[in-house]
Amino acid sequence: MNPYFPTQELTTSASHVIVSLVKDYPNYMIINLDKLDYCASLKNLETISNKQNYKFIQGDICDSHFVKLLFETEKIDIVLHFAAQTHVDLSFVRAFEFTYVNVYGTHVLVSAAHEARVEKFIYVSTDEVYGGSLDKEFDESSPKQPTNPYASSKAAAECFVQSYWERYKFPVVITRSSNVYGPHQYPEKVIPKFISLLQHNRKCCIHGSGLQTRNFLYATDVVEAFLTVLKKGEPGEIYNIGTNFEMSVLQLAKELIQLIKETNSESEMENWVDYVNDRPTNDMRYPMKSEKIHGLGWRPKVPWKEGIKKTIEWYKENFHNWKNAEKALEPFPVRPPFV
Repeated sequence: MNPYFPTQELTTSASHVIVSLVKDYPNYMIINLDKLDYCASLKNLETISNKQNYKFIQGDICDSHFVKLLFETEKIDIVLHFAAQTHVDLSFVRAFEFTYVNVYGTHVLVSAAHEARVEKFIYVSTDEVYGGSLDKEFDESSPKQPTNPYASSKAAAECFVQSYWERYKFPVVITRSSNVYGPHQYPEKVIPKFISLLQHNRKCCIHGSGLQTRNFLYATDVVEAFLTVLKKGEPGEIYNIGTNFEMSVLQLAKELIQLIKETNSESEMENWVDYVNDRPTNDMRYPMKSEKIHGLGWRPKVPWKEGIKKTIEWYKENFHNWKNAEKALEPFPVRPPFV
């Protein structure tokens, strides 16, 4: 069996899933397609780079001729589609790039996979397609009401993927996950950013009030969720991958300050926090129901205290896995406009 992983930027989840499959399923040939964008690092895959059942190919899912040729030359049975631009802050200033990569790229990929008669196509989406909610929990049938360009592009891509099931009964599965954290994550995302700022003796930058809450899943739990969907997920279905563990951005900063700066003093903690302007839109919560995937046998296992400790330790040694990691620590993205 040849699972194929378009990753575009070597996301946290994708790199962990690849490592897990290569190590635990030696009879699978794992093909990793990645554009190697600004937030990718092949160092995250060094432990498996020389394995016989792993192949890395650099390429872009938006190159339709390249993708078509890839499916013609490689025997691909399963596609796990992680490839995306994912940083919400960046999506506000580069919305067209997010639309191009996340929507057009997905259409290219699902079309080529359908033409190649792939056995299963798993599209990795996000809880953000639901929009925010203060009280109502979203299940898989809840309407999509995205509020930022990133979430909008993922919602639109979902529609293209789902249409291949509706029209052709092409076996697609969609997942919508809570925020993932852990090793391998480019430090533009909130947890590795705060950890790295504090480890470099810089303040945590809080957007707005910091009262927005997020649900956090450790990377290995998400790996198990994707493997569950890979084995048991039904074609045409959507699965929320969520957790009840929820924390405000401000509380997150304070916990990390306590752990890294070893202080419980409120006044000292305030010295490590810098409040900056908020995003144009910033949803307060993304509460999700995950009973559907629970029915397949998956539940998160890694406690927050264990997961965050491992993550802090990893960034002590691996922050410079990315050449441009320092740029990620600015309060807002600093990048030229998309052309």
